[in-house]
Amino acid sequence: MKRYINLLIITVLAGFFSCSDDFLTNSPTEQQAAGEPATEGAILSNLAATYQILLFDSYADNNYNSLVLMSDLRSDDIFKGGGDAGDQHQLYLLSLFTTTPQENINGLWNIYYSGLARANNVITSCENAVGFETEADIKKLNQYKAEAHFLRAYYTHWLWKFWGNIPYFEEPLSEPPYMTRQYTADEIYAEIMQDIDVATTDGWLPMSTTGANTGRINRAAALMLKARVVMYQKDESRYAEVTADMAEIINSNEYELLDDFAAMWLDENEFSKESIFEVNHLPEGKTWANGWQGYGTNLPAFISPNGLNTGNETGDFKGGWGFGPVRQSTWDIYEAGDTRREGSINKWEPDQYTARFQDTGLFMAKYAARVGYNPQGDVDLNYCNNLRLFRYAETLLNYAELVVMQGQSPVGGITAQACLDEVRRRAFGKDSSIPATADNIKLERRREFVGEGMRFWDIVRWGDTALLTENIPEFNSVRTWNDYNKLLPIPQSEIDKTEGTEFALEQNPGYN
Repeated sequence: MKRYINLLIITVLAGFFSCSDDFLTNSPTEQQAAGEPATEGAILSNLAATYQILLFDSYADNNYNSLVLMSDLRSDDIFKGGGDAGDQHQLYLLSLFTTTPQENINGLWNIYYSGLARANNVITSCENAVGFETEADIKKLNQYKAEAHFLRAYYTHWLWKFWGNIPYFEEPLSEPPYMTRQYTADEIYAEIMQDIDVATTDGWLPMSTTGANTGRINRAAALMLKARVVMYQKDESRYAEVTADMAEIINSNEYELLDDFAAMWLDENEFSKESIFEVNHLPEGKTWANGWQGYGTNLPAFISPNGLNTGNETGDFKGGWGFGPVRQSTWDIYEAGDTRREGSINKWEPDQYTARFQDTGLFMAKYAARVGYNPQGDVDLNYCNNLRLFRYAETLLNYAELVVMQGQSPVGGITAQACLDEVRRRAFGKDSSIPATADNIKLERRREFVGEGMRFWDIVRWGDTALLTENIPEFNSVRTWNDYNKLLPIPQSEIDKTEGTEFALEQNPGYN
């Protein structure tokens, strides 16, 4: 079910389309000069523009760059697919660990730097806020600050994970040459954590958001981002904090697993009791002519089988472009009776669709194209499938991992076994306990999050990268993992822009 955020307090805002009053899809109309006093309207205008970047990750800057797909392509869960090896060739290179500075996923680079810049504008406007005088006013201002710092951390953390050693700035680049220095990956981690620490300030964000604020950032989302960043960095000094954070979410009793795993991905179950934070896509606004507008997502068309013919009722699966076919080995990780298999993967017969490159007959189901989910405009760009960024299942499995694999002390009587059991009980519809060992927790994460862009990052942080070297010539997938493949090469176009300046970018190791 689509949720629209009430903006009665921000009547100055106007979206790209006058029919929409959604907080996540409004463009800024009330601005203030840098360093000048900022009204609440100006702050919220900038904040809405910063949220808007969340809607651009499937197609923007005229690039196909779905975050979950760009992540999963380097995992052992899927192949590239599409028409042939040359169809979106940069994605084929990504899947083989042969990305070059010239053939790169530049779309994500540009999108998330736009998000970083917009978040900076919000933070600056909060620092120059006027008219916030009462206790209630200050509470609102602190909420806006927390949201802005979360969004800056969120956008920056993806740049950090993909490219590592990146330029970073917290003030507008207002003077020539409009550049800034390149930070090391560890320096970027420190900057991200500073923002997360602000976003998780006690009392600034509610644990969950409901009603008119559904879809806005909450404390649980900030704590989940903290967990992902700390665990990827393997920052042992923060493990106890993160364990306590996961326990805080669990003990809040504001989230629980949705009983029907497959139904979780339907339109009517968006913002369900399991959803901690998701991107609110609307079926309108994106066009082939403009890569920087609109509210829909292209991911469903991208990952659904070509020429699929299964029915015409609203919610039935429909065809797409045939990218991201799921490997047979991924289908095989599920036990009999595990509802997550069919909830995550569609298995089609050869006469139901047109086979394309690297075809396996298996396709990702969670964000698959569905009848009635894209009724307007350029339909392949405007599916309304919400992207679930953080789910309560991840909270439970994070806690289990930290206790079992990282030796953290249980908090408040919560056991790793109970968390693992809860995830599996939902999967099987009955008790299906297995010991909470490291291997079982890893496998359960894989089963739970197929198609959600998590597997590759888990493999890297666990040091299990031997899984990524493979020789499967029958599927045109022969690749060798090298440690430097953790990071992508800095796009050559960005290096060229800075050549000869004091801010000249250095290429990541292994790509010179």
